[in-house]
Amino acid sequence: MITVLLADDHAAIRAGMRLMLEQAEDIVVVGEAADGAVAIRQAAALRPDVVLMDIRMPGTDGITATRAIVASGSADVLVLTTFDFDDYLFGALRAGAAGFLLKSVEPAALVDAVRRIAAGDGFLAPEVTRRLLTAFVATPPAPAPPPTLDGLTDREHDVLAALGRGLSNADLATALSISEATAKTHVSRVLAKLGCTSRVQAAILAKETGLA
Repeated sequence: MITVLLADDHAAIRAGMRLMLEQAEDIVVVGEAADGAVAIRQAAALRPDVVLMDIRMPGTDGITATRAIVASGSADVLVLTTFDFDDYLFGALRAGAAGFLLKSVEPAALVDAVRRIAAGDGFLAPEVTRRLLTAFVATPPAPAPPPTLDGLTDREHDVLAALGRGLSNADLATALSISEATAKTHVSRVLAKLGCTSRVQAAILAKETGLA
């Protein structure tokens, strides 16, 4: 079962998300939080696979909570918000969120996103992906990879480039003719060597360095 923690300051929204998610036989909601501080404590205590995180909450906001949860290794975070402002989008990704969705998402897409995050993949709403790509196009890539990439093996460079193209673990395994388990291992090593807290951050680095 995929375990999920819901963090949103509106009880009605939490109830709606719980209803959507628990229609899936492989997902169970193990806890709820009405603010970021409680979400941090709940994530540490419950160790869910995924935290669905709102951004605008009283007290500790969702971005601060995401940063703390990811840094502690308590869970992967999927940000789900009404607002798609660039500050929120980039703030969430810099904090280590594994995905970003709008609350207008259809139930099937929400369930799919949770499954993908739990499987170790990243997920961005189509609207968000277009904005992210536009931001990259507006920013010229670095002329050469920075020294931080020097520690990667040739295969790990290939993995990083694949992350930059948005490949899932399954797609990465097919592209590199390796098993999915090996692909996951390579991704974990790349993230560790680069100091990235999510594959989305690694994908951004791949874009910025011209690898993808």
